[in-house]
Amino acid sequence: MCGITGWVAYDSDLTQHQQTIDAMTATMAERGPDDGGTWVRRHAALGHRRLAVIDPPGGAQPMTAAEPGGDVALVYSGETYNFTELRNELRGRGHRFRTASDTEVVLRAYLEWGEGVAEHLNGMYAFAVWDGREDKLVLVRDRMGVKPLYVHPTPDGVLFGSEPKAILANPLARRVVDLECLHELIGFTKAPGWSLWKGMTEVEPGTVATVTRGGIKHRTYWSLPTWEHTDDAPTTVARVRELLDDTLRRQSVSDVPLCALLSGGLDSSTVTALSAPHARERGERLRTFSVDFAGLEENFRPDEMRDTPDSPFIREVAAHVGTDHRDVVLDSARLVDPAVRRAVLLSRDMPIGLGDIDSSMYLLFRAIRERSTVTLSGEFADELFGGYIWFHHPAARDADTFPWLAFQNAHTTDRTALLHPEVRRRLDIPGYIADQYADAVAGVEHLDGASAQERRMRTVCNLHLTRLVRALLDRKDRLSMAAGLEVRVPFADHRLVEYVYNVPWRLKSSDGREKSLLREAVRSALPSSVVDRAKSPYPTTQDPLYAKALQAQAREVLADTGDPVFELVDRAWLSDVLEQDPAALPSDRRLGIERVLDLHHWFDIYRPELQLG
Repeated sequence: MCGITGWVAYDSDLTQHQQTIDAMTATMAERGPDDGGTWVRRHAALGHRRLAVIDPPGGAQPMTAAEPGGDVALVYSGETYNFTELRNELRGRGHRFRTASDTEVVLRAYLEWGEGVAEHLNGMYAFAVWDGREDKLVLVRDRMGVKPLYVHPTPDGVLFGSEPKAILANPLARRVVDLECLHELIGFTKAPGWSLWKGMTEVEPGTVATVTRGGIKHRTYWSLPTWEHTDDAPTTVARVRELLDDTLRRQSVSDVPLCALLSGGLDSSTVTALSAPHARERGERLRTFSVDFAGLEENFRPDEMRDTPDSPFIREVAAHVGTDHRDVVLDSARLVDPAVRRAVLLSRDMPIGLGDIDSSMYLLFRAIRERSTVTLSGEFADELFGGYIWFHHPAARDADTFPWLAFQNAHTTDRTALLHPEVRRRLDIPGYIADQYADAVAGVEHLDGASAQERRMRTVCNLHLTRLVRALLDRKDRLSMAAGLEVRVPFADHRLVEYVYNVPWRLKSSDGREKSLLREAVRSALPSSVVDRAKSPYPTTQDPLYAKALQAQAREVLADTGDPVFELVDRAWLSDVLEQDPAALPSDRRLGIERVLDLHHWFDIYRPELQLG
């Protein structure tokens, strides 16, 4: 896992801009703490930071191949899980290899198949190839969007990077944020291609972008397929288990220490149970890690989203599977530390405002990195198998909008409430969401003769797999890579996604509960208490001292009459929230304070130019 960046300029001599490409590359030092390098030619410059996972001595980048007609250079981020099979196939086609790295396999695969290389890969990746034979840049992103990739067109070429900060380090990229940029930050629909920064876009998952003197062309090489599912229930359960077993076998390969995240829920417990045998084959005991908050188990208060604390289930799975388990216990002082908030903001390049959910995950990843370099995650299972509460909540599921926005309870919030009234009026977030929803639904393909329920549930599943999960994958990538930790996502294997997406809802929810299909597929591998446990989301602190500390920090912001945060935030709203008792502060108000503090630090770090006219 690494960070990549680059600059193509057909009317400039980039050999005169080494300092700039070095600065772009340096922004991603945390993504690649083990090594770094650049490759600079007249019209193309590539930068790379490396987190060594496969063949640490041999996988240095940028990696090049001298070909008749010009050099071909690669910078690559991610993992190709079928690299062993591909290497054997390429050897059979006459290719010779100097290293044991998957990076060289991807380079040789490009030389064999050109821009069609992506169709041959199973993995999570974002990479760039400068093909000197044709003076073109080829950018490729994985099918699900696990690894990020951004582009910024210029008058004579393009800038690109794993993260916006790499592009923003180039003086050609202005730090402008306008109303169009803010729409998605507030709306949370995960619009395709969106970036917070004007002029910058995200290369969409399953896409190849080719840059030539004539401009940028995009080709979709993968999208969610629609087909009729013909397997019966027992065959479907068996096939899901078969795909999971094969995926965990592939994703357990690493030349550095590997572990698993364990929350005691169905998803992470499945990953733990199915990966542990592969650790034993290597003569190791699988390490597992979880996040907890000081005093949470002893003082836990059930609510609409969480019936029980995670800790008892974590202990049960760790004992059942036989893992080497460690809890990372956090207190409110660490969670509310402004330095942690700034580190999270720097990792994400935007003020997303998820508060202790983000900060605790970042601190968890930092703690894991002290003992492991790669971890396996249960991310993607809820979106794939129908795990969220709103999949089974008729008012939210059947609403004429995104279900995660329609769902209402004590934890949901009006994301526009904190905005200055004039900003709120200009943004028209309800109108933006309605337009995004209409576009998203129009792209869903249905089977002829499908019932109304099956059509609706296919639409709901599609929205989660093409919209919501991409935001969550981006979050996990940014926070983990800021700690120099690679997170693998077995449930995002495209073979599994294609199969499960086309399973009828009546089989996915055969007993009327969430993730029925997954439960049956892994029942034999886990304790029954975990298999039958109700969905519980990522934990948050319940300590009232946390809310009190947030209020104290926000009062300092309120007292500064010149703070640019009030170009967006309603000062009266913040004043009112700060008068409330922190022990009784509703969750939506607490999240509002988190967003104000995020915006405050974002303005200080990035100095954005707002264009709100």
